[in-house]
Amino acid sequence: MSSPDVAPEPETGPEGVSLQAPEPTGPSARRVLFVVGSGRSGTSTMSGTLQTLGMHVPQPEVAADDTNPKGFGEPQWVVDFHDELLRRVNVQVSDARPSAWFETGKLSTAEQLRTRLHTWLEEQFEAGGDELVIKDPRLAWFLGLWRSAALRAGASCSHVTMLRPVTEVVGSKQKYYAKRFGEVNRVAAWVNMMLHTERSTRGNQRAFVRYDDMLTDWTVPVHDMGERFDLHAVRSATARDIRKVHQFIDPSLRRVRLTWDDVPVPAHLRTIADDAWQALDALADPGGDTPERHVELDQIRQAYTEAYEEAEAMSQSTAIAAQRAGAAAERSRLEGGGDRGGPAPAPEGVRLSDRVPHNVRALVPPSARRRLRQALGRPR
Repeated sequence: MSSPDVAPEPETGPEGVSLQAPEPTGPSARRVLFVVGSGRSGTSTMSGTLQTLGMHVPQPEVAADDTNPKGFGEPQWVVDFHDELLRRVNVQVSDARPSAWFETGKLSTAEQLRTRLHTWLEEQFEAGGDELVIKDPRLAWFLGLWRSAALRAGASCSHVTMLRPVTEVVGSKQKYYAKRFGEVNRVAAWVNMMLHTERSTRGNQRAFVRYDDMLTDWTVPVHDMGERFDLHAVRSATARDIRKVHQFIDPSLRRVRLTWDDVPVPAHLRTIADDAWQALDALADPGGDTPERHVELDQIRQAYTEAYEEAEAMSQSTAIAAQRAGAAAERSRLEGGGDRGGPAPAPEGVRLSDRVPHNVRALVPPSARRRLRQALGRPR
């Protein structure tokens, strides 16, 4: 049986409110293409390609760096907006918890956020034209919110999910990102992100593109997307535009090629990740996005949820011990303040537990947190 904290199906929010934004009625030249998928899976390559062909990536962009020398192709405002929302609900960019989808889904019904996002989209259409590309690894958590805002702006929505083998994604993150998370957590987060992203785009205009296909001959998947989604910038690309994309895409940037021999994870998680990859990869085949495939993906997602809940239940003692250690360390730090020049005590009305870092508190399963609050006589 699934925990009540497991995310609801993406078509409805936490109160049963529909998040499936219908396509705008009547003719509209406005298009929003959402580039989704796990970070390090080729999303920047796709966004940069579409931008080079003439679609608009809202400015300013996140600056290129050594991890992505060709640029990220993602608007800084979007990244900051998503970071703000993730902090509100204590969810990480790559979060392995199935329940994290429920937490972020609650924000999709917030009218203030819908209005704020719609206002920003209108400004981007005015500044950059009728075809926008929105890309950010955090985007999938809030697709319902984005589709609602795009609908208000009279724009049609489409989605492209980039596909890259999980071992390469994890290896790339381990190489270029901080080693805060290990391979097991990164593999689990990839499974959680990719399976729920597939579910949340189902029933909408969408395409699945292999990163390897983009590097081999980008013209094939991108031309197909241009026709299917009626993207004027792609359909009207000139020879000069195409040459510029050839110069932009550098196959040598695929700098990480790993197998499971290089990514040690428990056998059960490896099996789930392998099954997820095979089913997702098949979606990129012509005619591969079928109801039968959806059933298979639903079953894999359920298997992952059950495996995560089992691991969560078994590790409750470790999680509670971590919370106690964090609380003890914070108490010791506060007791070292005052006249000795240390940090000031917590402000009046702030509980000690509230000073424990979010990442420590997040280790404790929801059921354990409820029992702790009940034992302490606290409502929340």
